[in-house]
Amino acid sequence: MKKTLLSLAGLFLLSTSLVSAHCQVPCGIYNDSARVTAMLEDAQTVVKAVTLINELAGKTDAQSVNQVTRWVSNKESHADQIIQTMANYFLTQRIKNSQSDYTERLVKHHQVIVAAMKAKQTVSAENAQNLVSAIEKLAPYYPKK
Repeated sequence: MKKTLLSLAGLFLLSTSLVSAHCQVPCGIYNDSARVTAMLEDAQTVVKAVTLINELAGKTDAQSVNQVTRWVSNKESHADQIIQTMANYFLTQRIKNSQSDYTERLVKHHQVIVAAMKAKQTVSAENAQNLVSAIEKLAPYYPKK
């Protein structure tokens, strides 16, 4: 019974992460700049989380421990959202090997994923800011229409 519930929970989590990205049916409905803006908002949340985690470090009162836990959880969640958007939207649908600058685009998009991973693994303000910078480097590819 426990194994079945865990399997069902895993399938649910997998299906929700796949649904959260834009469809992979060639519908032609894309708003790339909106996704870049959303990733920048997620990255700014990571920056704020890192700042507050560091401010609360060493405090042992219950409220501070609670807040650190919440900020760590938020940092992880927002970094994961960036990774999901990059993988399920940009890398699968918007980067095409027919583009003349394919390799450059691929490298810059991969840098966002790596920066998000490093931001998750640490409480480094530099890593959090590197995430923002990596996303900002994508904006010229996806101008607002």
